[in-house]
Amino acid sequence: MLIENDVTKIDVEYFKDLSRGVAVNHKQLDEAVSPHLTRPFDELDQVERAILRLSSYELKFREDVPYKVAINEGIELAKIFGAEDSHKFVNGVLDKAVKHLRK
Repeated sequence: MLIENDVTKIDVEYFKDLSRGVAVNHKQLDEAVSPHLTRPFDELDQVERAILRLSSYELKFREDVPYKVAINEGIELAKIFGAEDSHKFVNGVLDKAVKHLRK
């Protein structure tokens, strides 16, 4: 968690890129993962939506981030902040979506 980590090591520019990028591209990101969902995107838990958008942004727009790292970060966020089996759901969706996001 943030408190346990050295906050001086946070990459502020990367964080800004992620937050701006997700905000600007959220519709495109939602459309990219929606075919891999079992229910409409808007019906997902807010935490799952945020994690899927963040990871999808990294997969589509941040080629400097290896796809396995982007997926694993999403899984780890879901383990910490999501519901009990949220990490399994996030893993399954991102594993399918990566083929379309990272061309």
